[in-house]
Order: sequence, then structure tokens, then C-alpha cells
Amino acid sequence: MLPGGTRLRLVSLDDAEALHRAYTANRDHLAPWEPRRPESFFTVEGQAARIREQLKQFAEQRAVPWVLESDGAVIGTITLSGMAFGPFCSAHLGYWVAADQQNRGLAGAGVASVCRAARDIIGLHRIEATTLPDNAPSQRVLSKNGFEPIGMAPRYLHIDGEWRDHRLFQRILHDGPPSN
Repeated sequence: MLPGGTRLRLVSLDDAEALHRAYTANRDHLAPWEPRRPESFFTVEGQAARIREQLKQFAEQRAVPWVLESDGAVIGTITLSGMAFGPFCSAHLGYWVAADQQNRGLAGAGVASVCRAARDIIGLHRIEATTLPDNAPSQRVLSKNGFEPIGMAPRYLHIDGEWRDHRLFQRILHDGPPSN
């Protein structure tokens, strides 16, 4: 359990309606930090298609998509994507929390839970995350969870309509041999 009774759990196809509501309600809040989305993304059908793809990647051990849920409502997501095993044992972390749920410690607690699962259950060695240079709140979440800055990637992602620089962070989870 996270602060305030919030749960972190694997996404399910049953979440399409709740994710549609969450993304629609947070569209303006997320716009400066995310790629521009087609209108279909903000529909129940668009979310169902997205969840099906995420669950396919989960079955293939390429991603783990979680939702943050409070009082039956989805209030954010956390995803490990681009998972690789063997000598790399790494994944990329992405997350967001609804505008009306900010400053409650949910992102930090969720990221901490995901890091524990990545180390103890999935067996990853490392997690990478990126933020826009001016996204200080997200950088604080990462710092509090043991992520260290490792550089800057010029024109790294197409965010809010343009190629944007990103700060790169990583957290080393363990130094044992690869488990997979």
C-alpha cells in the first residue's frame, strides 16, 4: 500500500475506461511532459488498444505496466519498458500522477515499489529514467529514490511538438550476476 491507501497494481484490460477518464482529466497537466497524442488515445477504445499492447509486451518480458489506483480511480501509471536481460539487465522507467494527487508522495512511493520489484522479482541490475531539464519535481522523485544523473541527451524525445533535451538518470539496483 502506498500513501493514503493508494495501490500499485498491474494494468488490466478492465482499466480502459478508468485510464480514458484519467488521461482526459489530466490532458493539459501532462501535455508539457509527453508526446502529442492522437485524439484516439483519449478514448476508451484507444486505451484498450494501448493496454492490449502493454500486456503483450508484459507477456514477452519487455515491459511491466502498472496503474496507481485510489478509491477505485486510476490516478497515474508507472511503467518499466524496454526491458532487456542477459548482460544488460536494464529497463526504462516512466511515470505520472494526476494533477489533483500531486505532493502526496505517491510518485516517490510508487517508484520505490517498482525499484524493489525490479530488483527482487524481475532481477534487473539497472533502471534508467529521463526528465526534461526543467522538470524539477520529477528529478526530486528520482533523486529521493537513489537515481543519479548520468548526462544530458540533446533532442532526445519528441515532446509537446518538438525534439527536447532530456537529463538522464540511472539507479543501479544490485551488482550481482544477471539472473536471466
